Amino acid sequence: MNKNKKLILASCSPRRRELIKLLGMPFECISVDADESTAHTNPEAAVKEIASKKAHAAFSERESSANEIIIGADTVVVYNEKMLGKPSDDADAEKTLLSLSGKKHFVYTGVSLIYTNKEGALSELSFAEKTDVYFAEISLSDIKKYIATGNHKDKAGSYAIQDEFSVHVKGINGDYNNVVGFPVARIYQELAKIL
Repeated sequence: MNKNKKLILASCSPRRRELIKLLGMPFECISVDADESTAHTNPEAAVKEIASKKAHAAFSERESSANEIIIGADTVVVYNEKMLGKPSDDADAEKTLLSLSGKKHFVYTGVSLIYTNKEGALSELSFAEKTDVYFAEISLSDIKKYIATGNHKDKAGSYAIQDEFSVHVKGINGDYNNVVGFPVARIYQELAKIL
């Protein structure tokens, strides 16, 4: 794989910033203001569309060269066929975590790559990764304690698997990094096909 290309991540998420380093390529993170609304009710289609919007927002904000690959990513939690995004407030986060207590839910991350292909044409590749997550029973006091940390804010499903909330995660089936919000293994495999 040609690792000389530069990755442009359309996100300033500290979690994605840490994970993109694992790809072993030069990268830059840029903040984008993209429309994150979607009419899709299918979570895979929804996260792919929003990831694409983020990548296109980054593409239009900079003079991209043929040596750059722009990456947009979006993550959503799905429970009972309902997509759960970031909490609107602490009460919303508490309600979400109570509903997920002792249950299985799904985490989808959509990724969109905008790049110049080997023929010199601008191309886009979008995909989604899914991970099953199983929570243990969580007491209301533990949920309140977690919300008091503020770590639930700006997180799909109102939690982060990589922080102190991990004590409530009984197991997962799929890519752990996908739950964090950046499925490194799948991204690496897709990059290998286009580089």
